[in-house]
Amino acid sequence: MADTRSNDGELNHVDKTVCEIVVVRHGETEWNANKRIQGHLDIDLNDIGRQQAVAVAERLARESKINAVYSSDLKRALETAKTIASRCGGIQVMQDPNLRERHLGDLQGVVYGEGPTIKTKAYEALQSHRRDLEIPGGGESLNQLYERCTASLQTIATKHRGERVVVVTHGGVIRALHQRASIGKSHRAGRILNVSINVLNLSDSDDWVIKSWGDVSHLNGAGYLDSGFGGDRTSG
Repeated sequence: MADTRSNDGELNHVDKTVCEIVVVRHGETEWNANKRIQGHLDIDLNDIGRQQAVAVAERLARESKINAVYSSDLKRALETAKTIASRCGGIQVMQDPNLRERHLGDLQGVVYGEGPTIKTKAYEALQSHRRDLEIPGGGESLNQLYERCTASLQTIATKHRGERVVVVTHGGVIRALHQRASIGKSHRAGRILNVSINVLNLSDSDDWVIKSWGDVSHLNGAGYLDSGFGGDRTSG
């Protein structure tokens, strides 16, 4: 067992064969609040999202030591990650485009409720259960999203055995990671809320284990827990 110390000095133990990855969804954007589909479009956090980022950062700073912080290169994730990193010892954030949200093609920039009428084919592709179906307008299939983001997380885990790492990403990505960790199980991801904490243990044997999921207790009483766009198939 490898010993690490939490940010408040408390001794913790990390199994050398396991990387503990704390997966966090980015804070809220105005487009989340307005149910406008983002995908790869680069939208800033709104004021609520920045408050959410501070809340999750302060929580993580009180817990076990964070050894590294990774993020999607999109601004809504990157700003959330930088807020976390600044409160966890000033760690440099490493950007990875493979942690971006699913590219949603012609639906990007469209209010979700308007999709069926103004981007019918793209909307139908989004709602399809076919995992190999790409969304018209340069969008990705579910399989393409799954392959790139699960490979990225496995690479991070291999590099950081025996360490605790934060990964800030997007609702669609987190749903794909949950799918990878739930192979052979009947677990459901549920809604992926902004700045929710989802903890995975990845081992040398390529096993993925969900340690905790969907934790937003750091937002309790803050007045913005349920605001914004939930992390389902339509989220960004």
